[in-house]
Amino acid sequence: MHDRRADWSQLLRAANAGDKRAYGLFLQAVTPVLRSVVRSRGGGLSEADCEDVVQEVLLAIHLKRHTWREDEPAAPWCYAIARHKVVDAFRKRGRRFHLPVEDFAEVLPAAPEADPTEKADIETFLTHLEPRAAQLVRAIGLEGKSIAETGDALDMSEGAVRVMLHRSLKKLAALRERLIEI
Repeated sequence: MHDRRADWSQLLRAANAGDKRAYGLFLQAVTPVLRSVVRSRGGGLSEADCEDVVQEVLLAIHLKRHTWREDEPAAPWCYAIARHKVVDAFRKRGRRFHLPVEDFAEVLPAAPEADPTEKADIETFLTHLEPRAAQLVRAIGLEGKSIAETGDALDMSEGAVRVMLHRSLKKLAALRERLIEI
């Protein structure tokens, strides 16, 4: 097996002239070297991804070997192909990283909790409404009751509940706007 880079040019020249044995020897010589180049340049790639890149490099060399200038050394030409294929692999992968969540479980933020002051703030706003309107907004907006349920509880028609809800929410929105301006 050849591993001297000086022989690469001679072997590739013979392969391009049609010598199948020389092409096999060329591939045997370049593959381990290209594998180490891909591994060293592909620091963030997995072992399987590195092997995929090596295969892509070998395929590119096979498909483009006619573009190699025979008066130039073959090693830099092969290295350039490997370098470009590693860059392509990083582009395909994007900025994704695989990190096991178990490693970060202790530092992940907890599930969001309700703001303990929120209920008091809402109740403060509701004091600006007449008691029946506050009860209606509380039932529909906070307790999730339907228009019909609220109407039954307050002895009001559904239409009257909708009108009072609309007017109450409009009043609360205006109050909120005044408080924001302050």
